[in-house]
Amino acid sequence: MGFYLRKSISVGPLRFNLSKSGIGISAGVIGLRFGIGPRGNYVHIGRGGLHYRATLPTSSSLRDSPAQFRFQSTAEIPLGTHAPLEEIESADISTIVDSSSRELLDELNRKSTKVRLCPFVAVSSVVLLAFGAFSGWSAWLVGLLAIAFAAGTYAAHIRDTLQKTVVMFYDFDADMEAAYAKLHTAASQLSNCGAAWHIEASGKVHDRKYHAGASDLVRRNSTSIRRGEPPYVKTNIETVAVSVGRQTLHFFPDRVFIYDQNGVGAVGYQELRVEVGVTQFIESESVPGDAEIVGRTWKYVNKSGGPDKRFKDNTELPICRYEEIALSSQSGLNEVIQLSRCGAGRGFAEAISSLGRKMPKEVVCVA
Repeated sequence: MGFYLRKSISVGPLRFNLSKSGIGISAGVIGLRFGIGPRGNYVHIGRGGLHYRATLPTSSSLRDSPAQFRFQSTAEIPLGTHAPLEEIESADISTIVDSSSRELLDELNRKSTKVRLCPFVAVSSVVLLAFGAFSGWSAWLVGLLAIAFAAGTYAAHIRDTLQKTVVMFYDFDADMEAAYAKLHTAASQLSNCGAAWHIEASGKVHDRKYHAGASDLVRRNSTSIRRGEPPYVKTNIETVAVSVGRQTLHFFPDRVFIYDQNGVGAVGYQELRVEVGVTQFIESESVPGDAEIVGRTWKYVNKSGGPDKRFKDNTELPICRYEEIALSSQSGLNEVIQLSRCGAGRGFAEAISSLGRKMPKEVVCVA
């Protein structure tokens, strides 16, 4: 997951170019392009460190002690043997707002609500062409209309792209570039783990006999840690993206953007809390190749910890040592990622802490 920095971004027929004097825009085809270089509106961050420009329309705490045994909730578990599972989820996206990001978030959310014209044009074109074909229109007319409708659909696609896309440029000094590259390196370590899960809910166990002796139940789903841009955002870097249920976290150089179907939120690295800990997890699924097995137990246990012989399908289960990363903020971010290999999360937490220390205390918006 290497880090890179581009000097230009293409959005439809437009190309945005970053230079020391600001952002220039050009349009055209190969061999013939027309361009202008207005500075426009942008946000300037830092004092020679990280510079962030967006084209607009006019401390981490580490804990190392093992947690109590955990077990995955399944449909076979009898009711009443555990407390109801409580959701581990972030607050509504409208409340997760970093004060320095408000103007940019307003722009992102405004553009995300714009209606796309292309699907309506495409469907209407197909319907009209089908009507013409069944009505006996001449072949040359249908062919001519097909070409016109194809051109109209493409024009609508370009219009939608320009209407909904936000362009963001990042320009680094050496220290900030190294700090963000460190985050990408740490994220690469996370993505190389044999398995990663998003913990969705947890609850206390009342009767450990039915839960392999575990003290807590969790509900989890596989997740991915990858490179990728958020929807309708063009930038000269690749961001780290982590899926957390209904939301996706995108780690930019200056903050985390949180995307869901209702909009976009943000948390600055100075406000982002990252806690890394170890848990012993009773694995009822296949064990990832890089997981450390620290013991074994039974699906149904008796008081002495041995197998309860009253149950015929009482299989032996491995106890694995997993790592968990908890991401939270005062504004409402609350997500937990579980990793099959211990040790990978510490570098990620340290990289975020380093970015938080390098960010300036104030953000100045310049028109």
